[in-house]
Amino acid sequence: MERMNSYRMLKLRELLFHETDDDNELGMQQIKDKLQYYAPEVLCDNRTIKKDLEVLDTLNFEIVENKGKYGKKLYSHQARLFETYQLRLIIDAILSARFITPKEKKHLIEKVKKLTSKHIAKTLPEPFLFHLSSNQDYEMVKLNIDHIHRAIASSHVLAYQYGRFNVNKEFVFGRDGALYFVEPYALIWQNDYYYLIGRFQENDELRHYRLDRIRNIQITDETFTKKEFHLQEYVDQSFHMFAGEEIRIKIQFHIDLVHVVLDRFGLDASIKQVDEAHFVLSTKAKLSEGLINWILTWGSQAKVLAPDHLVQTVKGKIIEMGKVYE
Repeated sequence: MERMNSYRMLKLRELLFHETDDDNELGMQQIKDKLQYYAPEVLCDNRTIKKDLEVLDTLNFEIVENKGKYGKKLYSHQARLFETYQLRLIIDAILSARFITPKEKKHLIEKVKKLTSKHIAKTLPEPFLFHLSSNQDYEMVKLNIDHIHRAIASSHVLAYQYGRFNVNKEFVFGRDGALYFVEPYALIWQNDYYYLIGRFQENDELRHYRLDRIRNIQITDETFTKKEFHLQEYVDQSFHMFAGEEIRIKIQFHIDLVHVVLDRFGLDASIKQVDEAHFVLSTKAKLSEGLINWILTWGSQAKVLAPDHLVQTVKGKIIEMGKVYE
């Protein structure tokens, strides 16, 4: 009998979690009918259900009781671990991840939707509404994520091979296939890819590695002590501001690129409108090929004003580009 009572209460909890929310409530008869449908072996009456609802409420599974038409009592569970907008954020992140296969996206989203009521779940996006290129090496990336996560938690050195695809779409290992021994510091998702940030033991240098380019990863028996490391600073310099010597730059942009510049350099960036069509950015940046290529991306809508050596470098690149079309 006690086992049956526990089973009934469990089914009642599941029913209220999936069938009710802020906008959807159930009357006593509806609860009994649905319990009979989902669990025919459960025998219950109004008094039993009412008692179970009180027990669930005392066990921190909040039961909201309201009055409907003609004084009819309505019951619902409205407290949620995730707000609807939070579930949407999670699903959008899954949908936008290029390395996740469509099949796995569908599987993950089905799981996420079980974290709320079926009514709210219907309002969340479906995988087939989106079509993004997926990484054929997803199974390998999943394995890499697992190994790296465990290695970071236990402070163990990772060993793996690393490489990239050539023009023939053949995967070529770097360093002639030699193992990379890396002390893992962080695992981040940046620009639609997962990256491992770690200290390359051979030269004690902080580097980042794309997970879809890692092969044959292993967690070694060697442990390490993490040195001082500021994740946000590393990400800002290596992914947003590029790596290299820090210099002060001044660039004139077309007014249409305000959002682009603020996205790249942040809201604290110093910008000043010079006429109706242009503004000037003055900031510190890491001088590198990445920065130069980013400037060239905007064509005639971006003009370097200072320093002079950067102006000459960009001019040289433009001349080189022109020669390609001669």
